[in-house]
Amino acid sequence: MTIAIDHPEAVAAITAAFDAYERALMANDVATLGAFFWTDPRVLRYGPTENLYGPEAIAGYRAARDVADIARTLENTRILALGPDAGVATTEYTRLKSGRRGRQTQVWAQLPEGWRIVSAHVSLLD
Repeated sequence: MTIAIDHPEAVAAITAAFDAYERALMANDVATLGAFFWTDPRVLRYGPTENLYGPEAIAGYRAARDVADIARTLENTRILALGPDAGVATTEYTRLKSGRRGRQTQVWAQLPEGWRIVSAHVSLLD
């Protein structure tokens, strides 16, 4: 079996979903952000200070988080499709207010309800 690395339709779809996620993140649109995640107990998001398992934990975090230093710029964003139905989005970012730098990884899968994040990891650099 050969995996179609950088499957063009998947790259385009993941890029569009990643960009829409980023817009929702910058607007702190909690409902839209939650809709990007897989609604399954196996979904997870590891953050700088939290491990979130399941959509309820992710939604609870989004509703309660501090957004004072949310604005950021992205760089070195990469989209890697692993066939037509899955891929990984990675990026580095700099928070505009504090200057803190971080990294973000999202594993995307095309599910019956559309492209969803099935696993995410966000970290801040010292």
